[in-house]
Amino acid sequence: MTDQYDADVAIVGYGPSGIIAALTLAKHGISTVAFERHRDIYPRARAVTVNDWTMRIFQNLGVDEHVLKQIDPQRALRWMRYDGTEIMRIEHPPSTLGIKPRFFNIYQPTMEAALRECAEQRAERIDVRYGFEVVSLEQDETGVTVTAKDTATGETMTKRVRYVIGADGGSSATRSMIDVKLLGDTLDVMWIVIDCRVKRWWPDRNLLTFWSDKERPVVDIALSGGNHRWELPLKPNETEADFATTEQVWPLLKALGVSEDDVEIHQHAFYRHHTRMADKWRVGRVFLAGDAAHLMPPWAGAGMQTGMRDAFDLGWKLAGVLNGTLPEHFLDTYETERRPNAAFYTQLAVQLGRIIKQELSEEEQAALNAPPPADAPEPPLIAPPVLAGGWLRGPLADDSIVGRMVPQPIVGDTRGVMARLDDLLGDSFVLLGDDVDPATLLTPDEKREWDKLGTRYIALRQQDQHTQGRDEFIDLDGVLRPWLRKYGARAVALRPDRFVAAADVSGLAVPG
Repeated sequence: MTDQYDADVAIVGYGPSGIIAALTLAKHGISTVAFERHRDIYPRARAVTVNDWTMRIFQNLGVDEHVLKQIDPQRALRWMRYDGTEIMRIEHPPSTLGIKPRFFNIYQPTMEAALRECAEQRAERIDVRYGFEVVSLEQDETGVTVTAKDTATGETMTKRVRYVIGADGGSSATRSMIDVKLLGDTLDVMWIVIDCRVKRWWPDRNLLTFWSDKERPVVDIALSGGNHRWELPLKPNETEADFATTEQVWPLLKALGVSEDDVEIHQHAFYRHHTRMADKWRVGRVFLAGDAAHLMPPWAGAGMQTGMRDAFDLGWKLAGVLNGTLPEHFLDTYETERRPNAAFYTQLAVQLGRIIKQELSEEEQAALNAPPPADAPEPPLIAPPVLAGGWLRGPLADDSIVGRMVPQPIVGDTRGVMARLDDLLGDSFVLLGDDVDPATLLTPDEKREWDKLGTRYIALRQQDQHTQGRDEFIDLDGVLRPWLRKYGARAVALRPDRFVAAADVSGLAVPG
């Protein structure tokens, strides 16, 4: 008897990570049913920023233009002392990923609403059940039976699916159901988040400022849509009860020079910083993504974004398996690739937190203040993404192109169409050759393996050349050839997420 499925994938939790998972799967023709226990979008802004990597994912999903209407460009980051001394500043250089600018400020409730609107346009593939809480997961060799309860009536429903993605936040019920432990620490210090509506402009409001101080460090950030936020720790003798009302919160802002002339307090909330990660991200057919898999301090602005990147990575891989183009064991690369990236941003956030809380030693502070060498790489917070492991062939090193995300210039095709690289590449695996048909660099066995993945073979020509075949691109911005030659590569294999899986310098065979 053939197993009957109500959907291909169930998604538990329909916040940013859950929505990106649903959009990614729907794009590839995979049906999903999402369960979200809240009937409305969570009203408090949690995440505050997205960068060019995340926007490139939005572009892939066809939602970037819609989201751009709800977010604002971010000018720069600075770390300041209360006496006006600037400790550190990070200016945002132009993005190599085809996104302008490199960083954006967001107001999470409105950005989430924009993403949900986009998902509603794909209702034939995305079935969202608001007000339903998943209460059990029973998996076997061919699928998972999901039982969910209506939070209003108590009635239950069951859905049979092939896989489950648990994107239900830090208190994930999915994680508990599959008996996964969340390891790490939670700091004792309570922080207050104060969200305000802007009433007038003040100097340098659009600089994301970290006011560095041992006793009262403050995050001071312009959010999109005329919103502004301050985050600051409570002192040891302060409790949540001391700031129960707006009137009690105002002295905290006035101590920073902010008055009723500047803003109106919209809402405030309290939270603690977590540095935690699940001991495993997969049990059988059930996967964890986002805060269900990892929790990090806010200093790198990467918590929500890391979750959305998890969901995108898992989404295209699940789609490949379900569509029959990828083997099931390919799903093992999800945690292999995403765990190191989440750990990287967690540790980056911890180190940035040490700066804002003035915990650096004299030697560390001196090193921070020293001008960087002319050939220094970009700071980790703004550097282009690199994979530290996973479905890759070749060395992972500073001088290797493997694991790096390909730049995204404007290119042209043989028909004269000009667009951003990803828009012309499509969603397949691609071998890209510098003035060479990359298929000619493969052995028959290697080509046969790439063909099984539905790979395209594209020769990259320059603006002063003729195209010679049907599937060729013109590097109109002159970006891709210098990038390839910087790493000594004549051809690279690109994954659907546009990371380099292999290069001719270390072998173009399909990664094992």
